[in-house]
Amino acid sequence: MMDSLSHIDEHGEARMVDITGKSSTERLARAAGFIRMQLATLVAIRGHTLSKGEVLTTARVAGIMAAKRTAELVPLCHQVPLSHVEILIEEDDTLPGLRVQATTRTASQTGVEMEALCAVSIALITIYDMAKAVDRGMTIGDICLLEKSGGRSGPWVRP
Repeated sequence: MMDSLSHIDEHGEARMVDITGKSSTERLARAAGFIRMQLATLVAIRGHTLSKGEVLTTARVAGIMAAKRTAELVPLCHQVPLSHVEILIEEDDTLPGLRVQATTRTASQTGVEMEALCAVSIALITIYDMAKAVDRGMTIGDICLLEKSGGRSGPWVRP
């Protein structure tokens, strides 16, 4: 079992994977998640009436910042030179709430899946923080990798 875990050494200790010999390739990752809230909270976000300010812009910036700082937050991640981070936030009246999607890109020796997941997570947490004064019952969920491309293992798309 230990042989199949890249972040565990032969003694069962955590380690950072050595990517020295890997070629740099173009890599992409897309992740998504949602935050469910009361319809009145979504209406307040839509109408820009929350006291903390413009929720969606703040969440986008927070997501981008999080992607850039992933290596500081996830202990065994490499620092990856990101060439692009995009945060999309869509209203969904059926939740009701917001859906967040992050796309990250690089030309590097390792992938950007963790950066995309971190971006989505922090964007969602930022939305919660900005709206919690009116709705503490919001729920964050279904944070997942949607797809990745590049690298030795090739493309992967969530079935």
